[in-house]
Amino acid sequence: MGNALGPAAPRAPRRGQPLGSPGSFDELHRQCKEVFPQQMEGVKLIVTKTLSSHFQVTHTVHMSTLGPSSYHFNATFVGDRQLGPTEAFPTLVGDMDNSGSLNAQALHLVAERIRTKAVFQTHQAKFVTWQFDGEYRGDDCTATLTLGNPDLLGESGERVILVAHFLQSVTSRLVLGGEMVYHRRPGEEGAILTLAGKYTALKWVATLNVGYGGAHASYYHRANEQVQVGVELEANTRLQDTTFAFGYQLNLPQANMVFRGLLDSNWSVGGVLEKKLPPLPVTLALGAFLNHWKNRFHCGFSVIVG
Repeated sequence: MGNALGPAAPRAPRRGQPLGSPGSFDELHRQCKEVFPQQMEGVKLIVTKTLSSHFQVTHTVHMSTLGPSSYHFNATFVGDRQLGPTEAFPTLVGDMDNSGSLNAQALHLVAERIRTKAVFQTHQAKFVTWQFDGEYRGDDCTATLTLGNPDLLGESGERVILVAHFLQSVTSRLVLGGEMVYHRRPGEEGAILTLAGKYTALKWVATLNVGYGGAHASYYHRANEQVQVGVELEANTRLQDTTFAFGYQLNLPQANMVFRGLLDSNWSVGGVLEKKLPPLPVTLALGAFLNHWKNRFHCGFSVIVG
């Protein structure tokens, strides 16, 4: 049976695909930073015990060669609201060391697009700082407001730090945004503006932050499944200091090993080798770092269980 209405009208053009969320401002350089090894010294034992699907505890014993040894107890509670493989709400995290110092965080999903975070820190019996974050995540933008007041419970409650972040996905690969930091304390008040941009290609990511205080640029490249490299450049105009660092990561899945190394403009070289021991839930890590300029060398060894 023919179409009595005549030929079909041309279809309307489809709307463009969603640009995607740009993520958080603090994570702009995350991919590059994850390539670099973490500093290690002394001997560290980390034991993690999962008590239930919502609760886990971690014991950390660190015997240091550069400072006093320490013990940390960490407890984490994760709620039922799962937004991703690494995001669940509400989340409560508390970390206390042997001196009584506490670092606590609470994350909660107020609405589908609004996340909040509260951070509290004490040094022994003295209250040090607090911080409250509110973040809105749209389909293609992120806006964050952070309020911090280290002297809230002290005698001088005039010190205030206010930080505002905004990121916008211009295209599926390009993200632009900025940061405004306002601080006030007795005898001093000011604001600093920083502009940021991030371009994500198929195998590499380039990020740049530029502001009154200086610039921070990073480049991350994934050569293949085994090799990743990262380059960082930081320039501080007030301190008249510029540093450059090169890091790389080698993944050897057949040997259950990961190696991370670094080389920077301060004449420092270092590396960390991690080795998993399946079927045991144990990871061994060995690291060494040498600063030729200061003639300083330190190494570390850690055992992670769980």
